[in-house]
Amino acid sequence: MGVIIGIDLGTTNSVVSVMDAGEAEVITNAQGARTTPSVVAFRDDGERLVGTIAKRQAVQNPENTIFSIKRFMGRRHEEVGTEEKMVPYKIVGGTDDLVKVQAGDKEFTPPEISAMVLQNLKESAEEYLGEKVTQAVITVPAYFNDAQRQATKDAGTIAGLEVKRIINEPTAAALAFGLDKNEDQIIAVFDLGGGTFDVSILELSNIDDKDQVFEVKATNGDTHLGGDDFDEILINHVADGFMQQHGIDLRKDPMALQRLKDSCEQAKCELSTTSSTSINQPFITQDANKNPIHLNQTLSRAKFEQLCEPLFARLIGPCKICLEDAGISASQIDEVVLVGGSSRIPKVQEIVMDIFGGKEPNKTINPDEVVSIGAAVQGAILADPSSTNITFLDVTPLSLGVEIEGGMMVTLIEKNTTIPADRKEVFTTASDMQSVVDVFVYQGERPVAKDNRLLDTFKLTGIPPAPRSIPKIEVAFDIDVNGILKVTAKDLGTGKEHNIVIESSSGLSKDDIKRMVEEAEKNADADAQKQAELEERNQAENLAYVATKFVEEHGEKISEPDKEELIAQVAAVRKALENNTGVAEARKTLETTQSRIAMELYKNAGAAPESTEDVPDIEAPGDAADVIDVIDVDYVPKSEESTTEAATEENKETEGAPTGEKSSRSPYGQEQ
Repeated sequence: MGVIIGIDLGTTNSVVSVMDAGEAEVITNAQGARTTPSVVAFRDDGERLVGTIAKRQAVQNPENTIFSIKRFMGRRHEEVGTEEKMVPYKIVGGTDDLVKVQAGDKEFTPPEISAMVLQNLKESAEEYLGEKVTQAVITVPAYFNDAQRQATKDAGTIAGLEVKRIINEPTAAALAFGLDKNEDQIIAVFDLGGGTFDVSILELSNIDDKDQVFEVKATNGDTHLGGDDFDEILINHVADGFMQQHGIDLRKDPMALQRLKDSCEQAKCELSTTSSTSINQPFITQDANKNPIHLNQTLSRAKFEQLCEPLFARLIGPCKICLEDAGISASQIDEVVLVGGSSRIPKVQEIVMDIFGGKEPNKTINPDEVVSIGAAVQGAILADPSSTNITFLDVTPLSLGVEIEGGMMVTLIEKNTTIPADRKEVFTTASDMQSVVDVFVYQGERPVAKDNRLLDTFKLTGIPPAPRSIPKIEVAFDIDVNGILKVTAKDLGTGKEHNIVIESSSGLSKDDIKRMVEEAEKNADADAQKQAELEERNQAENLAYVATKFVEEHGEKISEPDKEELIAQVAAVRKALENNTGVAEARKTLETTQSRIAMELYKNAGAAPESTEDVPDIEAPGDAADVIDVIDVDYVPKSEESTTEAATEENKETEGAPTGEKSSRSPYGQEQ
């Protein structure tokens, strides 16, 4: 079995990790960042952008920039009415339909959009590992239902990944946190991300100092609560104040709204480390006379906490229920682990301490990366079970059952049941001479079936006609380690049975997924072609620059015909770049000429190499891998040496950290 990567597919940001030489390694993306925005954008020319570059252009292209798609995974419109009002892009479909989004003239399902993010992470992993990646462990919120889990699995399939395991985010976090712990502990994982909130209670047991067992005792949460909701409250507060002052509603202008959203998200993050901040956006709109209007408001942490009090209150209930379901008191909790960017909010940490008996949350791990690391650990275990003595036992977050006569739901698998699990129950017919039984499968905690989530329905036919209550129908539920459910109905009299795997609950059939996989592969080829063209352009631009500088610095040593030829070929390269045609041919011609002239310079200097193969090409940065024994230094005057040495020492502290971000050694340095 090849390498299995671990992916935290987040609402706001996503992370990919891998176990490398026994150590978990977070893989940086093409921009050098350890987290990748879960954003996909579609430009007018048909180009698709993913991650940081997609997020950067959102202000100019809000209707075609898709973010927070995780909140719509496996969901029907009737379930996400509030979330739909929070995004600028178009949501399509009827009330009972599964959500689709529209970008340009094309519609996409949430698994398709998520697959584009996963493809981007997959490519980063392949670049890091130097080999193809085909397998992954993907995390989901613990409180995701069957449809949402299946939608996530479908996204992985579309992205060209075999999803070896769907693992709950708190479980992954606990796995990463407790990996080097040798003592028995009870851990509470508090996970507040961009779009969901989970809490899980786990027991870590060490058996004979050799085997580790991670057992989830209970889980709870709210899949409609996350950082996006805090942003939305700030957006409305600022927009209301602006409208009161200027009579203009910024929420009706998509571009202004996107700028406001970015500012409010930034303000929320800043208020985690300061008592007040300013929300500034110059030229955000204009009045009736075309005069520019600027946005400038001050927001205090106290005001933010006051505005978001209803959201903070919603964090308490799931935690208390989770403790009760686990049969554990707050005082028995040994460690509280914070996960998700929104867990950095000071008020959230204050609430966590109150819930868990004043215990200070553990801040030794990076809340943005720990879930992905745990997924990578799980991937390593699956790839080589003999490499570790770790066992973990997860649970199903919601009850599963069937509808009976009268519209009530009979539960076969209770919430917080350790998985994999199977349960059987015998039912009978409700009418005389009934030959068909309809089986309606639901997930949820409400006693009335229709108040829960309908996962699927199927028929058991061919039952011999008999008076009511005589036939015996056995219904069996089997839930696997991924939380995916298989249901079987069997007539005990005839032995006839029908079974179904609840895998269409994401809204995608096998044919749909196959089509999307093919489209994703085509897009991958197109993306690779665009990347190759971009790299060719970069090389040509850099070569033209270097050649121009070469002529300026060594012109007196070059013959006039050679100089004219070099200048003409530089012009040809720039013309090719401008017309976007013949770039590779022009670059190669310039490269050959430059190499020849360089050899003649060596010859004239009395140090001619034996052949052009011994002459290092003067190429663009990035091609230096082919050049050996070439010293590339800058001359530093003696008066500047001390300054340079100091700067060098200072840079060592943040070496490898992406521009504009704190070093990865600071676990609380990422955005929320």
